[in-house]
This record gives sequence, C-alpha cells and structure tokens, in this order.
Amino acid sequence: MKEFVEYIAKQLVDYPDEVSVHEVDGENNIIYELSVKQPDLGKVIGKRGRTAQAIRTLLTAVSAKSGQKRCSLDIVDDNPREEV
Repeated sequence: MKEFVEYIAKQLVDYPDEVSVHEVDGENNIIYELSVKQPDLGKVIGKRGRTAQAIRTLLTAVSAKSGQKRCSLDIVDDNPREEV
C-alpha cells in the first residue's frame, strides 16, 4: 500500500524525489502520511481537495479489496510557512 500511495504521488508532482510516505500502524487502521515539497502541495491536494479525495478513495478501495486493515491518508506539511 505504501508503494501504491508513493507511486500515485510521484506521478503528480514536479519533484518526485522529494515524495515520502510514512506508515503509522494502529490497532484497527493504518495511516499513511504523505509528504511532498512545498511547491507540489497544491498538486497533491488539487482544486477543492478533489485530487486528495480521489487518492483516499483509491486507497480505501484497494485496502478493502485486499482484506487489509482500514487505510487513510494524511497529507503532511513538513515545512510550515513562517508568519511575518
């Protein structure tokens, strides 16, 4: 699953080498934390969050089909903007 999320994200961004996915395993679910370079954040989220929602839908469907734990996706901003 981790490779699946990473593959999709790398196809969307301008800096595919900067894509990283961290897996957080819980009791009933697995959370995948996706981190991309700041300029690519909008491409992964998409207009009104539609791209992110589509990735989440795919992740949920694939995890259900394979019989794994419930999966979810968090898009993490590792480089918060400085406030002026």
